[in-house]
Order: sequence, then structure tokens, then C-alpha cells
Amino acid sequence: MPRTARGVRAAVDVEEILVRVKNGTDAELGEVAREVAALAEQGRLGEDDDEDGVLVPALLARLAGSGNAEARVLIMAALRRLQGCVGGESKERMACMEALSSIVRSLSRDVDERREAIAMLLDLSDIPQVRQRIGRVKGSIVMLVTLRNAQEPGTHDDAEKLLHMLSSNPQNVLLMAEAGYFRPLIHYLKEGSDMNKILMATAISKMFLSEQMKSSLGEDGAVEPLVEMFKSGNLEAKHCALGALLNLSSSLPNAEFLINSGITGPLLQLLFSVTSVLMTLREPASAILAAIAQSDRILLHKDVAPQLLSLLNLSSPVIQLHLLRALNSISGHTNAKRARSKIRQNGGVQLLLPFLTEKNVDIKVAALNLMCNLSKDASQELAEQVRETHLDIFVKIVSSPTSGDEKAAAIGILSNLPVTDKKITEFLTEANLLPLLISLLETNITASLTPQRMLLLEGIAGALVRFTVPWDKKLQSLAVGLGVFPCLVKLLSEGSIKAKSKAATSLAQLSQNSMVLRKTKLPRWLCVAPSADTYCLVHNFQCTVKSTFCLAKAGAVSPLVQILEGEEHEADGAVLEALATLMQDEIWENGSKVIEKASGVHALLRVAEAGNLNSQEKAIWMLERIFRLEAHRDRYSEIAQALLIDLAQRGDPTLKPMIGKILAHLELLQTQSSYF
Repeated sequence: MPRTARGVRAAVDVEEILVRVKNGTDAELGEVAREVAALAEQGRLGEDDDEDGVLVPALLARLAGSGNAEARVLIMAALRRLQGCVGGESKERMACMEALSSIVRSLSRDVDERREAIAMLLDLSDIPQVRQRIGRVKGSIVMLVTLRNAQEPGTHDDAEKLLHMLSSNPQNVLLMAEAGYFRPLIHYLKEGSDMNKILMATAISKMFLSEQMKSSLGEDGAVEPLVEMFKSGNLEAKHCALGALLNLSSSLPNAEFLINSGITGPLLQLLFSVTSVLMTLREPASAILAAIAQSDRILLHKDVAPQLLSLLNLSSPVIQLHLLRALNSISGHTNAKRARSKIRQNGGVQLLLPFLTEKNVDIKVAALNLMCNLSKDASQELAEQVRETHLDIFVKIVSSPTSGDEKAAAIGILSNLPVTDKKITEFLTEANLLPLLISLLETNITASLTPQRMLLLEGIAGALVRFTVPWDKKLQSLAVGLGVFPCLVKLLSEGSIKAKSKAATSLAQLSQNSMVLRKTKLPRWLCVAPSADTYCLVHNFQCTVKSTFCLAKAGAVSPLVQILEGEEHEADGAVLEALATLMQDEIWENGSKVIEKASGVHALLRVAEAGNLNSQEKAIWMLERIFRLEAHRDRYSEIAQALLIDLAQRGDPTLKPMIGKILAHLELLQTQSSYF
């Protein structure tokens, strides 16, 4: 380049640079881009040098078309330097949609390129019009949100700054929300104009939100301003706020935020309102109540259930369904006994009985589910209100090709009716419910355990307890003849812990009569020697499942023991009752051997250590009998004694006498010890 007098800047040959930019290879392009950046940095390549403004468009063209990452990085670096020294027309070209699209594409490339691209966008975004354009470039907001979330040094902070600048445009904020970045939207909900608040609430109401997105919105504070909009806004604001809250309310944490925000009372007031302009808000209000009732915090509002119940017959079918679902959730919580009682006291069961013939299947199923929940701890009360016509409806539901949900609810209600009510048992037996239940059980027991199927199996297992009661051997024989025994044994391995518990109860009831059946069927003489396959080591008899209801012959002992070895303890009591039938006075020695062979000693020790008091007592009673046998003492003494001594010292005092007997068997205590 020619030099001029000292103090005068040397002229730059823009034409020569332009030719190299347009025609150079990628390697040459990188070199000339470095020169351009250096000249611009030195102030030697300003508006006066590039009078025609041709250099910036040439660089932008090469940026869009270059396949070389290093060249693109160097071009963006040069353009960033030129921003400070070229004229307004050249700056405008850098910020045109085509140029911005090229820069945005670089956001998805390697780390150096995306750092340069985001820095360039940040520089350009000083101009308000440019901020609008960046938001309109397809994928720009999504990429910026991705870079912000990636926590990558060199891009995270710039991405956050740029998103903050772009958030001055509400449309950009909506795009950020769709990409999962909600803070700007929540800021508008809290601080924006009424119009912008409505815009943001409407967007939330229409947006598809994953569970994570719902949780994120709730945690970042979206619930409180939306509740405030609902409480104090005009009709449009109320409507938009309810729509947004409805979309958020299916998330359990958000349900708790909503309850804590005090929305329950205003929602109920709205449902009771007769103001015509508010009628359109009743459906979303009832749907939100149904959603927030999934949280057990709703139980803190003791009057909610009776109020919902009082609205049941005054509402449209859509609202009825939401109210029933809300009541279902309330009554289904583990600590909802008082709430269920209050619903029953307010005539809940009587209100629900007409719904048994409801044509709307969803409403009918919701009513059945609610009745099932209400009957959990009031079986006698339910029996007094249910007539034979209602029982007939339940049986018809079980026998008809209705949905699994409907069957599960109907069977659940039947399983909660008192087993001691002989009239109900007689009616259900004559209505052929038993073969229906066994057929359903056989069909569903090997299928994958969905929540619906789990409830169905639990209900069937509970209903079968009625048909296996020990005081009705004829009914037991009918059930066993229809094939209930192998189904019950299968349930021990395939069902939920509740189904396993009910199945174990039925098996215990059947097994209680094994000794009686053995005695009544003892042969007076035998022409043929008994088969080794049918001879039972427990009962010293030719046992079969159908003739003596024998647990050992049914292969039930091992799956029963396995339940005791599991992490869940809900079925322990029922399982121990079943196993204890093999330890009756006449057969305890043989029963001990069968249980020990199935690894039962370890399982019983586990229950003795970790079970509830009733289970501990039963397990220790069984262990005392097992340890009467020398072979068992020799094998298990070492692992049992430390646990039993600790339990005697720290456990419930009522356990000490029986533990003392075991320790005496193990020769660790004298039989005259004060433990007895």
C-alpha cells in the first residue's frame, strides 16, 4: 500500500480487498477477513474508504455460501469490527433478514462459530427493529434458549443477555415460552399491561405443556399472578386466567401452589354463582377443582366435599363429571377417612345410586368409583342402602362388555360389601357372579399390569373373599370346583400387594378347613396303595386341591413366603394367617418342615424384625413351633439368636414370653426364666 506523509492515514485499496473477498478460496477468504478486521480495528476502513458500501454485502454473501467453519468465524469477526466504522446503509445490510438468517444458522455449529454468531447478534440488537427481525428468523429463539440452557462458557451469558433484550417484544416472549424458557412470560404476567397479561395467559392456556414445563412454570411463579387475574380481573382476564390455570393444574406441585394461593374458595363461589355473565366460567372452574383435588392438601378445606356434593344434581353433565372426579380424588386420599364420612353423612351414597343407570359412561364410571371409595370403611352402611336392584346392576356390569374401568369400579363396590351378610352372598351366588369373577381373573391375570387392570384384579381378589369364607364349605367347594384355587395362587406372584393380600386371605380361609375335610374323607379301606403324587406330607393324607383345599398341593407355600421376603408389608398379616393354617396342633411338625423348605424361616425372621406388632406376634408364634425341631435349631440358631435377643430387649413387651420360649429351645435361656 502507498504511504503518505506522517500523520496522514495510508489509503486502503478497497477494490483489491473486494476482489479477494469475492474470488478467494476459503483459506484466502480467512486471510482477507483477518486483514479487514485489523484495518477496521485501526480505523483505516471506514465509510470514506468504502464509498459504495460494497464490502459488507460481499462479506455477507461469502458468509452465507462458505462451507468452511474457520472462514465463517473470521468473516463474522470482521463484520463485527466493521459495525463501528461503516455507514448506516452498511449496518442495515448486516441486519437484514437474509444476513440475520446466515448468522442464526451459525448458532447450531461448533463452539467458536456459535460464540462469534451470538456476539454479533448481541451487537446488532441495539437497534429495536433488529430485535424484531431476530425473533422472526426461524429457529432463532429456540437456538438461543438451547444455548442459554446448555450452561456453556462463552455462550450462556450472551444468550441470556440477548434473550433479555429480545423480550421487549411480547411475540418473542411467546416464542421463548414455546421453547421452554418462561421467565420473561412470567415477568409480563406480574409487571405487564393488562393487555399483555391477557396475551400471556391466553398463550399458556393454548400451549402444549409437558409435565416438566408445567412444573417449571409453577416453580418460577406463574400461578400467583394468574390467580390474582382470576380474582380481580375483568371477565376476559378471568376467562384467560382460568384457561391458563387449567392447563397448569394437572401437575401435582402446581395443584398444591393453587391450593396454597387460596383459589379454592373463589372457585366454589363461582360454581354457586347465578350471575349469567359468569356461567361460562363454571366449566373451567370445576375442571380446576377436579385437578387440584389430586393433592391431599385439599383435605385442609373440610367443607369442600359437602359443597361439591350439593352442586351435583344442579349442574350440567360436563360440570357433573368434574365434580364427581373432584370428589373421587378427595375421597381416595389415604388420610381421607373423615372426608369420606362427611360425604356419606351428607347423603353421598343415596345421591350416587341414580347414577348407576346413567347413559353417559364417563359420569357413570366416575359415580361408581366414588361409591367404591365411600364403601372402603363403611361396608355395613353401604349394605343397608344398596338394594337387590342395585346388586343386579353391578352384576350386569360385570357380565356385560363394558369398559375395564366400569367393571373394576362395580367389582370394587361388591368387594367392599360385608362378607358376613348372607343375603347378599345368596343373591350374588344365584346371580352367577362367582363364575364371572373367575373367568375375568383368568383372562386378566397374565396380561400386563396396567393401573386399570391392577384395580380390576384387586376388586376381584376382594370379592372372592366372600365365596371362600370358612363357615360355608359348600360355597368353598363351588369356588374351588370352578377353578378359583390356581387363580388365587397365581395372584400371589402376579398381582399388586393389595391383590396378593386378598388372595392370601382367601387361601387362608380355604386352608382352615383342610384338616376337617381330611377327617371326613378318611378311607375305611384301600384296595390300591395310595399314589405318592397325591400323598400330602403336611396332612398325612391323599390330599388334592379340590378335595381338601390343600395349600401344599396347590403349590402356594413358596409364593406366600416370597411375599414376606418383599419390600412391601401390607400383605404380611394375610400371608401369615395362610401359612399358620399349616402349623395347627395336629400338623405343626410337618407344616414346619414344608415352610422351612420354602425358605420360610428367613422370611419369618424378617417379619419378626420389621413387621407391625400383629405380624410380629404371628411370625414369632410360628418360629417357636419351628424351633422345637432339632434340625431347624441346628441350622438357624446362629442367625436367629442375635435378632431375637435384640427384639426381646427393645421390642414390644408382649412379645417377650414367646421370644423367651424360642431362646429356651435354642438353649440360650432356662425354661424357668422371667421371660415367660
